[in-house]
Formats: sequence, structure tokens, C-alpha cells
Amino acid sequence: MPDMSASVSLAVTHLVPLAKEVDENKVTPGVLGFIVFAVMALAVWGLMKSMSKHMGKVDFKESSDASAAAEPTDAVPADAEPRQG
Repeated sequence: MPDMSASVSLAVTHLVPLAKEVDENKVTPGVLGFIVFAVMALAVWGLMKSMSKHMGKVDFKESSDASAAAEPTDAVPADAEPRQG
């Protein structure tokens, strides 16, 4: 296996100047921001998994009895006179 220390040291020497260019007075999210983001991502993942599980239990097929019960029973015929009142 080839020696990787030369490649690593070359990469580090190129990345160190990039790290020095970061403004130390600049506000960044840091570790706390990452932790908050990770917790929110896990919460959304858990909610989506739970929703998927609950949606799998729902039966979307409508039976013929339910469609007959859904018809309006107090419909007024078109030729009926309007009520006064």
C-alpha cells in the first residue's frame, strides 16, 4: 500500500491557508447550530415515518352502503313551491 502521508501533508498545506481566511469576528452556527439542525432533522424523519405508518392503515375504498347513505334525504323537488316564512 502506498504511503499516504505525503498526500495528506500536501492537502493540509493547501487547506490551512483557507482556514486562516475565515474572519474570526464573524458569527457562525457552530456545533450548537449543527446539533439543533440534526435534532430537527431527526424529528421530521420520525414524524414522516409515523405519518406513513398511519396512512397505511387508512382504507380509501368507499363501500356502496356508504354512498347510499351520503345521498341527501331532504332534497326539494324542482317543481316544489318555495316556502314562505
